Amino acid sequence: MSGERKTGARLLVDTLEANGVERVFLVPGESYLAVIDALADSPIDTVVARQESGAAFMADAVGKLTGRPGICMVTRAPGATNAFAGIHVAEHDSTPMIVFVGQIERAFRERGAFQEMDFRKVFGSVAKWVAEIDTPDRVVEMVSRAFAVATSGRPGPVVLVLPEDMLVEEAEAPAIRPATAVETHPGLNQMWDLQKRLWAAERPIAILGGSRWSAEAVRRFARFAEKFDLPVACSFRRQMLFDHMDPHYAGDVGIGINPALMKRIRAADLVLLVEGRMAEMPSQGYTLFDIPFPAQTFVHVHADAEELGRVYRPDLAIHASGTAFAAAAESLEPPPGEIRWRDWTAAARADYLAWSEVLPDTPGPVRLGRLFAVLRARLPDDVIIANGAGNYATWIHRFWRFRRWATQAAPISGTMGYGLPAAIAAALQFPDRRVIAFSGDGCFQMNSQELATAVQSGAKFVAFVVDNGIYGTIRMHQEREFPARVHGTTLVNPDFAALARAHGAVGLTLARDEDIEAVIDEALAVDGLVLVHVLTSPEAITPTTTLTELRKTASAKKG
Repeated sequence: MSGERKTGARLLVDTLEANGVERVFLVPGESYLAVIDALADSPIDTVVARQESGAAFMADAVGKLTGRPGICMVTRAPGATNAFAGIHVAEHDSTPMIVFVGQIERAFRERGAFQEMDFRKVFGSVAKWVAEIDTPDRVVEMVSRAFAVATSGRPGPVVLVLPEDMLVEEAEAPAIRPATAVETHPGLNQMWDLQKRLWAAERPIAILGGSRWSAEAVRRFARFAEKFDLPVACSFRRQMLFDHMDPHYAGDVGIGINPALMKRIRAADLVLLVEGRMAEMPSQGYTLFDIPFPAQTFVHVHADAEELGRVYRPDLAIHASGTAFAAAAESLEPPPGEIRWRDWTAAARADYLAWSEVLPDTPGPVRLGRLFAVLRARLPDDVIIANGAGNYATWIHRFWRFRRWATQAAPISGTMGYGLPAAIAAALQFPDRRVIAFSGDGCFQMNSQELATAVQSGAKFVAFVVDNGIYGTIRMHQEREFPARVHGTTLVNPDFAALARAHGAVGLTLARDEDIEAVIDEALAVDGLVLVHVLTSPEAITPTTTLTELRKTASAKKG
């Protein structure tokens, strides 16, 4: 102990500083004003969001792009429940995140006080750990534990509840050291076993997923794949784990999978799944592998022992993080003599190129194929792509070329409204890098208020809003299931470019195919925040459409 006494709020902020936190994302609330006050004297950047789901999405994006916990702060019941969507994303996506929730005074508990809620019950199904800090002398202990829990094993969100009166009480300040994630290393016998199984294989393939990676681990696995001439695919929205220009890259295993890749995985005789879980989306509705015993020799590597055999019983289970496994795999030796699957790997690569090079046209004023072709020619290898959920996102999966780790911020959970907040976090975390946000019209409007956050915080990026006038993914399912009656998916949208200008950003409209290059060049030349309203449907709003005309159109469609 140092002998110095500090408030619970000050001890919390000191612990964040000791753990290298650079910024927190919050919506202010009366229940934790003491923490906000303590942050005023801290080097930690305070980003004030407009809604708690946006703040939580921003924190999740930091966790995805850095491997360190993103920090979100919200107030009692209304704020906490608004943040629930982001906590769910972090849980589903295995993202390290810590959410601090303001709470009523301790003496008021169990009386149904203003905005009182039992947060252990509320968040118990989605958070790795939910706890309430009752006394200031336990703040450092519990916040340090939160960092360790959020980053170890299968990463995920931690929720710490902060009674309002506890934050202003004082306790003796202890020495603070940063928490470290527990690194789980593969056993030597397991790696020898893997090497023997690879030597016996004829048609192997690796699939990468999960979140326990780093830039160095990604490079190490690439060297391992090169040594073994191994085809490598990436799980749903984990495409930043392998360079798409590497001749061993075979494509992504997610929504809209290349049919040739799906056929190849089923025909493989050995599947090496590293850090992935093969949940519903990458497993194609749990049809890609037999359950519980895959037909292929199945090798599963994961940092959390509970994930090994949870759905698929592996022939070889390796309890290790992706980072530790990649370091060990680099030392393995390829089969003696000629590698038997060279043609198999070359064919997998050819399938990927055939699937992703030809950019098909889409109907409407602006063709997305041309849009992506122009962007690919103009953006650097380290550009960060942020997106939410919707039909527009399948274009990113199929046609973008992810080259490096920490270049993709997207919800594996399929949550709409994620792209804009994620881009804000990415732009603030990496101010020297280009950041691009993609959103659909419905997706964007779930957190469009965060345009104000972006302007206030000085986040610089280009946001593309793809406007087709409908909830596209839902409409697609509806047309398939109920073709005779399509209802409840049409959107009457604002002029998104004008909305951006109202917030103080640059707003551009891309309404004609022949203007794609000029509009993109104009957007990329701006040193600030730009929103490009992309019209992809003849029925989508144009800047000259009046509100009266929109209401008439909507009324006619309803009739």
